[in-house]
Amino acid sequence: DTIFVPVSAKTGQGIDDLLESLALQAEVLELKAVTDGPAVGLVLEASIEKGRGAVATLLVKRGTLKSGDMVLAGQEFGRVRALFDESGKPVNEATPSIPVQMLGLSGPPGAGDEFVVVENERKAREVALYRQGKFRDVRLAKQAGVRGGEDVFSQFTEEGRQSTVAVLIKADVQGSAEALRDALSKLSTGEVVVKVIATGVGGITESDVMLAAASRARVIAFNVRADAAARSAMKDQNVDVRYYSVIYEAIDDVRAAMTGMLSPEVREQIVGVAQVRDVFRS
Repeated sequence: DTIFVPVSAKTGQGIDDLLESLALQAEVLELKAVTDGPAVGLVLEASIEKGRGAVATLLVKRGTLKSGDMVLAGQEFGRVRALFDESGKPVNEATPSIPVQMLGLSGPPGAGDEFVVVENERKAREVALYRQGKFRDVRLAKQAGVRGGEDVFSQFTEEGRQSTVAVLIKADVQGSAEALRDALSKLSTGEVVVKVIATGVGGITESDVMLAAASRARVIAFNVRADAAARSAMKDQNVDVRYYSVIYEAIDDVRAAMTGMLSPEVREQIVGVAQVRDVFRS
């Protein structure tokens, strides 16, 4: 039932076959979309770029997205200032199945969030603020639950308590931040737990440094840098900030830090067997 097409990003092999297979499959399944009306779709990726602000890559599922539309995407909103196609060329509109980069949102939405075109800015702002409030409440409830669980855990197990490696992740795009968060969370063991206190998109700010200092966390910066205020705060608060451009290097460093926190294992190794034949008392 599923078409398999071998492709190579290095040589370009199979790309034409893949496009033909997709067109054939769409024709067989009679996949169609409505082009009239306000656009609805998904956020594929989001980032903060210098000089451009929040940049979101959108995939339109229904309707037509046009320049000047008011867009609500997850917890963010804004008017479409510019649209760019996959080649970086400006376009005026995007129809279903067309991916575009959009400028104009108040911040980077989450990858996978749904976006819709709404009537006016007031309605978009109300919904965005409501969602931000709900997200904040859920996050605070989770933190309170974790703290309560830690307190109960400490009451029952005084010896052999788990050690915690706290990290704060800042990345250039939403996808990288999520990949790092998931990969680091999976490193947790019975003795050492990796706790991701926050993730974000964009450069390291002073508030990130203060949060890391309050949580005694190390900052992992993936393809981003710290601004002047953040660098000053790093010196004052003595916060450990590590810069990476390869995800595996960040994972290896955190794993090394966890290894240093493990308690030593005592192993008995038999090197030989002796037999007492007789005892001479003196």
